[in-house]
Amino acid sequence: MKLRKLGRSGPEVSALGLGCMGMSALYGPADEKESLATLHAALEGGINLLDTGDFYGMGHNESLLKQAIQGRRDKAFVCVKFGAQRSPDGRFVGVDCRPASVKNFLAYSLQRLATDYVDLYQPARVDRSVPIEDTVGAIADLVKAGYVRHLGLSEASAETVRRATAVHPVAALQIEYSIITRDIEDRVLPALRDLGVSVTAYGVLSRGLLAGKTSSFAKGDFRAHLPRFAGENLQANLKIIEGLRGIAADRGISVSQLCIAWALSRGEDIVPLIGARTRTQLQDALGAMEISLTGEELERIEKTVPANAVAGTRYGADQMAMLNG
Repeated sequence: MKLRKLGRSGPEVSALGLGCMGMSALYGPADEKESLATLHAALEGGINLLDTGDFYGMGHNESLLKQAIQGRRDKAFVCVKFGAQRSPDGRFVGVDCRPASVKNFLAYSLQRLATDYVDLYQPARVDRSVPIEDTVGAIADLVKAGYVRHLGLSEASAETVRRATAVHPVAALQIEYSIITRDIEDRVLPALRDLGVSVTAYGVLSRGLLAGKTSSFAKGDFRAHLPRFAGENLQANLKIIEGLRGIAADRGISVSQLCIAWALSRGEDIVPLIGARTRTQLQDALGAMEISLTGEELERIEKTVPANAVAGTRYGADQMAMLNG
């Protein structure tokens, strides 16, 4: 497994990370036995960056990771997001990143994960009611105490990241980035590179859209309600998928592998997170590590999918309002 650094001074992590959300929430029912097998296969295959959130399945995902890393803690780089608030029916109802809440959330995460520390700790969203300096200061206290190794942010603007780094070094910003979601290239990515902050890129397959998952969603799968999967937007996006399918076919690879290889090509400071829920999906994603796209292929992708080609926002209006970008 190739390694990449989070931030200028490390830590080194696998060039691909495993996003674990779908094993517990939002994509419909998951097979826990297969989820554990996939987590173990990821660790054995050299993927050490495991990304979770304390609100994924309301703690279920952390409990799942506990089983996966038992006896393997030294092989795992565990990233935890916190702060998102959910109601009993699963709706997102707010963000809480007050200093006391930061420390409280971590206490529960450490218990569920059965670990003494978290490798990367990051607010899932920016809490507009709390100065980012206060939130980062609380995480910095946890770093000093040894409960957190590195500090991260998620879905934060360039200005927010600048303010955060003035308080404590930020190893990485987690934010959506893919062939069809390239908003960060204008302002955020240049700022991150100036500051020496890496990117853990989620949504590399745009929640399965680029891999061809466009219908037949199970009960509880939130993708059935996302703008990019609906009506005229979906019809427009299917044309994008068809164009990428042609490029992938000419290379003899899957569209998923093409999209992951594209993300890997964007810079050594980009660590794509793959949302594999099965060992089959994991093996397909790992195959992308062996693919080096040529300049001609990258140019063809650019012509086939211009930066603003996608139809529809990546979340519904309520979730888009929670973003800091």
